[in-house]
Amino acid sequence: MKICSRCVLPESFPGIKFDENGVCNFCNSFKGETNLEQQKTKYKQKFEELLESKKGIGSYDVLMAYSGGKDSTYTMYALKETYNLKILALTLDNAFISKEAVENMRKVVEKLNIDMITYKPRFEVLRKVFIAGSKDAFFSKKTLDRASTICTSCIGFVKTIVLKTALDNRIPFIAFGWSPGQAPVNSSIFKNNPRMIRMMQDAIRKPLEAAAEEDISQYFLEERHYELADYFPTNISPLAFLEYSEEKMEEKIQELGWSRPKDTDSNSSNCLLNSLGIRVHKEKYQFHPYIQEVANMVREGVMSREDAIAKMAVAENDQTVQMIKDKLCC
Repeated sequence: MKICSRCVLPESFPGIKFDENGVCNFCNSFKGETNLEQQKTKYKQKFEELLESKKGIGSYDVLMAYSGGKDSTYTMYALKETYNLKILALTLDNAFISKEAVENMRKVVEKLNIDMITYKPRFEVLRKVFIAGSKDAFFSKKTLDRASTICTSCIGFVKTIVLKTALDNRIPFIAFGWSPGQAPVNSSIFKNNPRMIRMMQDAIRKPLEAAAEEDISQYFLEERHYELADYFPTNISPLAFLEYSEEKMEEKIQELGWSRPKDTDSNSSNCLLNSLGIRVHKEKYQFHPYIQEVANMVREGVMSREDAIAKMAVAENDQTVQMIKDKLCC
């Protein structure tokens, strides 16, 4: 299969075109690393200015959507150690978190002296949603460019639950550990507002509710939340504007007791379910659901093209995929 000669996007990726040199249209539209660095400086300054006005106004400064993976772990470390923020970590237990990742989370929050909540939705709800996600694409086509339906479903629960928790506790920031390939710098700081969130929650809730075949309103905002316009938090993705080096990040979080799980696939350091999501996505659409992320990282200079090709070539573990299918009964 033909892939871009500059990044790693394949000819099967939606909307791709190649020029006479084999460079894709996404690479040709990239404005370059100099412009990117200027944008990072701008957004880092914007974030620090926001901190000055919001830090210390409540019991917590930030609600961290904490998966236990390397990116969210390093993000939480940076927010605590660099910015001295009061953090509440929230982990969604989707029933497929690596046991090693669970131990990593315990070690890290203890080392950083951070409060943590684990939220576990009913397994039968998750089971139905994940089975449906393995068969049908019930979100917009655009979401398939950057994630599998299974992964998008899980993240949908995460986003709604952390927002609800932030509003209930009047926490001004929600932090996500998205890599630079997942969250471009110009979307790294996002102020939520009731009108927009109502639309976004409906877009997530309707397909999830149909897949679960039951009412799942308890995971979403209630009407009372929309009356709290002054308390709607700002989403931040610090890795988009902070220095990003997987090697340096991993070295730092290892000092906190974190170690890379041996039972997850090459694109996750916390979740086993990811393997099934990748397998299904590749079979249906003929491209890897993480290919856009790694292509962006190659383009931005935070991952080599060779490393990206190697990362995408690693096959999912058949035993892990079968274990997930057995647990889901699908």
